[in-house]
Amino acid sequence: MDASVKRGHDAAESGAKDRTILAVLGATPVFSEAIHVGRPNIGNRQRFLERIETMLDRRYLTNSGPFERELEQRLSGMLGVRYCVAMCNATVALEIAIRALNLTGEVIVPSFTFVATAHALQWQQITPVFCDIDPLTHNINPRKIEHLITPRTSGILAVHLWGRPCAIEELQAIADANGLALLFDAAHAFGCTYGTRKIGGFGRAEVLSFHATKFISAGEGGAVMTNDAALAERMQLMKNFGFAGYDNVISIGTNGKMNELSAAMGLTHLESLEEFARTNRTNFETYEHNLGGIRGLSLLRYDEENSPNYHYVVVEVDAREFGLTRDQLVRVLHAENVLARRYFYPGVHRMEPYRSLFPDARHALPETEAVAERVLVLPTGRGVTTVDIETICRIIRYAAENRGSVARALKETQQK
Repeated sequence: MDASVKRGHDAAESGAKDRTILAVLGATPVFSEAIHVGRPNIGNRQRFLERIETMLDRRYLTNSGPFERELEQRLSGMLGVRYCVAMCNATVALEIAIRALNLTGEVIVPSFTFVATAHALQWQQITPVFCDIDPLTHNINPRKIEHLITPRTSGILAVHLWGRPCAIEELQAIADANGLALLFDAAHAFGCTYGTRKIGGFGRAEVLSFHATKFISAGEGGAVMTNDAALAERMQLMKNFGFAGYDNVISIGTNGKMNELSAAMGLTHLESLEEFARTNRTNFETYEHNLGGIRGLSLLRYDEENSPNYHYVVVEVDAREFGLTRDQLVRVLHAENVLARRYFYPGVHRMEPYRSLFPDARHALPETEAVAERVLVLPTGRGVTTVDIETICRIIRYAAENRGSVARALKETQQK
């Protein structure tokens, strides 16, 4: 644990038991250093440094190096998918997958997702058509898709949000019946399953993220998984400027290659996968135990049958029952240096350029609008301790029990 994080943890441990007042009510913040959502998991440092030494000795830093090829092989074998195409990040991976699938016109996509999901389409002059979500799963609602299909629709881009798989069979049936390509943004779902099958082999392709904040990180990176040989070949060409051989360019392409430093980190973190999963589950269960019984606060739960990675601790705040809005609770937590996040507020349809292109989209997205106002994501991963989590939960409980004074203090602060 680095010194700055330890100072924050020590402050939490020393002040947590006798905590009777909040920072928004005039107290000193309980954490002296910020507690972040998505603080990176770090694997075996020595093993990573050994790989870096090997990389330097090889003088092979990029251009489909041995670590990148090893990572692709490891991922294919682990997920039971024939082909893996590693890339520099998941956004470029999405863009290349979309182009390799020859998607055009319109693609149906949820608005309750990270903006890159839609940007990967709009960047290529493909119109994202926003579909509402299921309020229980937060995933795209298959029952809302068919009326959005037009002669211009070429595909469905679904997202396995929070690592909970979409209704894959229903989506595939819709795609097949309408001649559409089905592509999945699986950035949250590494290591998760749909029944007995690992996420990665569904639809035409699935896109993984190895960003620093993800369950398994390469610092920065992504990959496309597919069982389609021709699709994999097209993507391998596209990620390297269209080169087929040393000096033979046979198609248009870009620079989507993963470098050897990222691949080395990805391989190292794969070796710690089970440790990361245990930590996430312990953290989730600590939140579950300590937040239980708070009226108006519900914790998003996972289905054990789908092998969750527990990488996201998601709560929904019912303002009428809880006594404070989600945004007021965010302000309470931020005052304590707990940097909880409003994922994926306010919905992609309310971000540019989409709010200008589709100013009336909100009328067709009532569940997206409602969920975006309720969802709060709390810190987890190896960057927080059990004591940290217990303290965070104590702050939330105290805020709920003293909602009147907290609301007044927040209002007074806002008016200054």
